[in-house]
Amino acid sequence: MANELNKFSRTLTQEVSNPAAQAMLYAIGLTEEDLKKPQIGIASTGYEGNPCNIHLNGLSVHVKKGIQANDMVGLIFHTIGVSDGMTNGNDGMSYSLPSRDVIADSIENVVSAQWYDGLITVVGCDKNMPGAIMAMARVNRPSIMVYGGTVRSGVWKGKKLDIVSAFEAYGQKITGTISEEDYKGVIQNSIPGQGACGGMYTANTMASSIEALGLTLPNSSSFPATHEGKVAECVAIGAAMKVILEKQILPRDIITKKSLENALTLVMALGGSTNAVLHYLAIAHSAGIELTYKDIQDISDRTPFIADLKPSGKYYMEDVLALGGVQAIIKYLMKEGLIHGDCLTISGKTMAENLEDVVDLEFENQKIIHRISDPIKKTGHIQILYGNLATRGSVAKITGKEGLKFEGIAKVCDKEEEMLEAFAKGEIKEGQVIVIRYEGPRGGPGMPEMLKPTSAVMGAGLGDKVAMVTDGRFSGGTHGFVVGHISPEAYEGGTIALVKDGDRITIDAESRELTVHVSDEELAERRKTWKPLTPPFIEHGILRKYFKNVSPADEGCVTDK
Repeated sequence: MANELNKFSRTLTQEVSNPAAQAMLYAIGLTEEDLKKPQIGIASTGYEGNPCNIHLNGLSVHVKKGIQANDMVGLIFHTIGVSDGMTNGNDGMSYSLPSRDVIADSIENVVSAQWYDGLITVVGCDKNMPGAIMAMARVNRPSIMVYGGTVRSGVWKGKKLDIVSAFEAYGQKITGTISEEDYKGVIQNSIPGQGACGGMYTANTMASSIEALGLTLPNSSSFPATHEGKVAECVAIGAAMKVILEKQILPRDIITKKSLENALTLVMALGGSTNAVLHYLAIAHSAGIELTYKDIQDISDRTPFIADLKPSGKYYMEDVLALGGVQAIIKYLMKEGLIHGDCLTISGKTMAENLEDVVDLEFENQKIIHRISDPIKKTGHIQILYGNLATRGSVAKITGKEGLKFEGIAKVCDKEEEMLEAFAKGEIKEGQVIVIRYEGPRGGPGMPEMLKPTSAVMGAGLGDKVAMVTDGRFSGGTHGFVVGHISPEAYEGGTIALVKDGDRITIDAESRELTVHVSDEELAERRKTWKPLTPPFIEHGILRKYFKNVSPADEGCVTDK
């Protein structure tokens, strides 16, 4: 049986023409019997600098034990991670989105070069997960993702906290609505330990939706990082990997148009991050599947927003486990006809078969998940908007809590820093549409997230009084009336580059319109004198490579087209 499972690694371990490879494998402690076994690469994004990732190397050891116990060889390797929480609002954020492609490239590189028969990725922060799934789709060998788990909520003076509490405290500090003691108390107590940011932010959005995609064990996204179920999941990975090796169930068997619809349906139902749009476009590209903005809008149109989770709601990811976890939510959506139950998963069973023994979601004693008949919003919170300000499209995150339409006067800021300076000076006023430009995939470079500006606005109590539009991205922790991913971006000469202070802008989530009320003739006149703002950091290195190769936001910001 082993010889049938080591179809790739046997190139190095069995072929007589590769004695040096075999010598090196003996040198790391493998035996002659080990060389007959399948080899599984275990890719960890663990590193000490981020609570989302600090524990992943330890989880990888448990994964390896489960692999060895099932008569396979597990070999741990590592790739990078970048903390979105720590880089938000500073130049480090230009490196965040590029890290997704570095992660995908490096995992593909190692698995392909080392001839591994299968792949397990142990991941935590925002870009780890899409990068891992992109790599799985590229190499197309039996693969499973393990999510490191969400962090527990923090607390200060009896109030539950998370990472966004720290960001919003800045807005409170600027406006003088928080004491210095409370400001420090919030910062020091927002994050109590290991695990990814605790709301339905990008990490938990991607983890739960990848579970709906079928590439994790059931409830991988539900166990907090410190829950005993997380270690048990890691050990159980070995048996699951043996099944998909024997049945040769490959990522491209699991990643299909229908399973992508499942993943995006869960994103809409849970009020997930707009980053999911960007990442699923990239995952679909890696899997050779056509996925468009129209597909995503169609899913949003038919999927009610039903989860009262942070950032726009009250509850945390840690609270979902008590309901039966994400599996119970997926089962409910399937019973309501919103999830395709016939999609294959890494268990070797269909989604419907996996859900047979899952407890039904109950509604009497919990307020986190609403019935579809009584949703928070009748359609999804993610809306694809078009207009003269976004001729190739844009991605809005509108829960309805701040209304469905906003019309205001433009306050134009070249780069995020200019907006934060204006905020500190008291120049951000009620009724404005704050335009933050030159933050796109090329103009940023790296399409930075705008969590610091949105958190400042929310902390100042302006969340329903101003809107914000950008060719950059918004964090999963963002809430308020926001539109990102504007394409074409300012650096490419998109209309956002031509907007001036005082222009009237309309954002309409119902008609899906994003319009600056300036005539075509006036825009043409402005274009005659327009010159792009040269993005920083592109003279050499990774950001230069990214600048030269990245596709537009509406194509997923991929670098291998």
